[in-house]
Amino acid sequence: MDHLTKHEHPDLLVGLTKSDDAAVYRLNDRQAIIQTVDFFPPIVDDPYAYGAVAAANSMSDVYAMGGQVLLALNVAGFPKEFPRSAIRQIFQGGADKVAEAGGVIAGGHTVVDKEPKYGLCVTGLVHPEKVTIKGGLRPGHRLFLSKPLGTGVIATAGKAERVQAAHLEAAIQSMTRLNRGAAEVLAEMEIRGCTDVTGFGLLAHGGEMALASGCGFRLRAGAVPLLPGAMSYAEGGFFAGGMGRNRSFLEGLAKEGKLALRIAPGLSTEQVGLLCDSETSGGLLFSAPAERAQEIRDRFAAKGEPVWEIGEVIAEQAIEVA
Repeated sequence: MDHLTKHEHPDLLVGLTKSDDAAVYRLNDRQAIIQTVDFFPPIVDDPYAYGAVAAANSMSDVYAMGGQVLLALNVAGFPKEFPRSAIRQIFQGGADKVAEAGGVIAGGHTVVDKEPKYGLCVTGLVHPEKVTIKGGLRPGHRLFLSKPLGTGVIATAGKAERVQAAHLEAAIQSMTRLNRGAAEVLAEMEIRGCTDVTGFGLLAHGGEMALASGCGFRLRAGAVPLLPGAMSYAEGGFFAGGMGRNRSFLEGLAKEGKLALRIAPGLSTEQVGLLCDSETSGGLLFSAPAERAQEIRDRFAAKGEPVWEIGEVIAEQAIEVA
């Protein structure tokens, strides 16, 4: 996107000049609009579940910016011969998930396409001074994650018809769980450094945060939560192309001297692969002062939301995985 003219405006708080999860535009001293769009082909066979997963994934960027969902527009493409019943289920899955978020579907646009695609253009609301950004990491902070990894390898195994039903169901439950509760906790605690873990995977999204924040982080691989079956599918080689691209991105940053990358030699190829693998509708990755770590856990528990402490932020611009 570097070749595009970057239009600036005093009320455009987050736009093309900053690499973040969504655009943020200030309306007044108390309100700012969050705008984001995302869509993708089916990753599960069930049309309703696909619609719900795609909607949750699309809304996640609003939560990553510290906001709440107001409304959404459907963005879709389907082959001419695609069953109308399946289209209805996809839209229903998306609509139900938006309603769960407290928002409404207000319209949308559908085109004819060779491959089914569905997602949302989402509008959210946030206080201009409470926007969470990738550049909010601070040395000494603890690093937290609100969902386990593994949706990538499980979905890939599902496409190959090699997945156990219980593992796929657990992955769908994770992907359709909104990051709303987690975002509400962060807003209450005035946390500022946050992103959501999606296509770039945990390490590359963390790398984006490190670059934006001018620091780095140390990750404890054994503390990173995994979905049931994720490691076995990783050992079975069910990685899609995103994993390799994400690792190449990090290695490229290291070669350019922008971000040191140090991975403990004792970690298996599968462990590192899961840390780099693309996720769908993953959790929030955020940092908080060390003295508030227990408060984080208590507040998440009070909302019935899981959270894991997986590392700490360091002053050096580096990613360390041990």
